[in-house]
Amino acid sequence: MNLFSERFGIKFLLEGVAGRLFRSLCALGFTAPLLVSTGAYAQSAQQSLQASNQSVEWADNFDIATDHIKEVKSSAPTLSPETADYIAVAIDRYQRIVQAGGWGTVSEGGKALRIGAKDRRVVELRRRLIASSDLEQQAGLSDTFDSYVDAALRRFQLRHGLIPDGVMGEGTVAALNVPAHVRLRQLETNLVRMHAMSGFLGDRYVMVNIPAAEIEAVEDGRVRSRHTAVVGKIDRQTPILNSKIYELNFNPYWTVPVSIIRKDLIPKMKQDPEYLAKNNIRIFDWKGNELTWQQIDWNTDEATQYRFTQDPGSDNSLGSVRINFHNKHQVYLHDTPSKTLFGEGYRFHSSGCVRVQNVRELVTWLLESTTPDWDRSRVDSIIRVGDREDVKLKKQIPLYLTYITAWANADGVVHFREDIYDRDDLYGTGEAADTQARL
Repeated sequence: MNLFSERFGIKFLLEGVAGRLFRSLCALGFTAPLLVSTGAYAQSAQQSLQASNQSVEWADNFDIATDHIKEVKSSAPTLSPETADYIAVAIDRYQRIVQAGGWGTVSEGGKALRIGAKDRRVVELRRRLIASSDLEQQAGLSDTFDSYVDAALRRFQLRHGLIPDGVMGEGTVAALNVPAHVRLRQLETNLVRMHAMSGFLGDRYVMVNIPAAEIEAVEDGRVRSRHTAVVGKIDRQTPILNSKIYELNFNPYWTVPVSIIRKDLIPKMKQDPEYLAKNNIRIFDWKGNELTWQQIDWNTDEATQYRFTQDPGSDNSLGSVRINFHNKHQVYLHDTPSKTLFGEGYRFHSSGCVRVQNVRELVTWLLESTTPDWDRSRVDSIIRVGDREDVKLKKQIPLYLTYITAWANADGVVHFREDIYDRDDLYGTGEAADTQARL
């Protein structure tokens, strides 16, 4: 493609529905494929809309409100000293919404809707997004799913921890239909939690927000890095606690906890006697003698009397590094070989430990000021080589495993997450709100 045709292709692409899709995707960072072949992309975008069998509003001139989306993310930490004040402002706003009758619901059922659709439910969606300030009122109540609605819905999805795909599917509709008075109760409950965490947390600390399945590395009052996490299942919850990170294990062995031996390993061995061998897990008695799987009665709990150890390697359940902190629950932060889980909207899959996306960045940050002879290149090198090495931090770093399902930032953006462990006390019994306040 020569310079003229490339510019002409981009000019063509920026007009019409394909142009709006282009600008929407650019605002969210998806630009690389467009630079490869703009003409092909314009054609495929248009074909995609036509193939959806939905009526398209070709005359839509709205531009995506990029600033409206950018303000959702903040460099201020969730546990900032000001967060309680931001929540109080949000409570006042949501009280007024509730007093005005709340917001309407979006009809369930039917096909998923996305940009280009023309459907009566889009009117309901617009009304709902206007009520929560995700969509500007001047956007109107048309039944066309235009770029304004697309941007507003993505903003809503980001605020609620959903994948921001701009699609009004089943999960997004469920979040849209949570009543305003329930969201108000969430804010009130989390204001109590914030006050309980309002003291000085440290110049450098790590915060895991369990309902958000997200980690923040905080330094001098700003978020140095955020990491997607995978946390405990509903029946194997990640504990709420305050602790300190004291050690890193590179290319670690994994000693299988008794709870996992009982709940997972024994059932899997009954199904497949080769399970241990396939996963490089060896059996030892407590004197260090190695056993074979045939020496154990798998129809009983006898296996819980032995130590099961997985060798380091690419399939090790802890991945390349384990981050140790003081606790009585035998949990820790760690890498994982199952990295596809980080791309899911629902990330409650572990047995209580916290899996960390981009763990090398977090590890380097933990080491750089406390153990200065370590840097990113050395971290990469030891993981690449596969050598076992334990590193004690010269200065322990505070860690907070928290349970925050609603908070707000300086831009007035209010975040909500699903009350995955049912701790929000939404019906006013007073028990759940006190759980974290006592810590």
